[in-house]
Amino acid sequence: MSQYFLIESKSPFESTEVSYNYQIASDLAKSGHEVTLFLVENGVLASRSSIIPSELANISPVKVLADNFSLEERGIESSEISSNIQVSNVTSIVEAMGQGQKTMWL
Repeated sequence: MSQYFLIESKSPFESTEVSYNYQIASDLAKSGHEVTLFLVENGVLASRSSIIPSELANISPVKVLADNFSLEERGIESSEISSNIQVSNVTSIVEAMGQGQKTMWL
């Protein structure tokens, strides 16, 4: 199966489109593909465990990463991040592309 690296920069609190993007990631993973969802810019606002949208909290088996710079710029501490989200950086995007993963900015 294919590997997908999806990048989400919008907050689900600003755009209803984001929940559809989470669903795309989930559907791809449930179809047997390896999927990583990278939250960047306002996309990281959904990563707080106290306000995480249910669509993101239940997105397993999708691997979810949050950009550390975006988190810092928005004053989000790593201790606030949901346990199913790993802190990463934009190097992850370059690495995914270098590995031939299908990369899409949602």
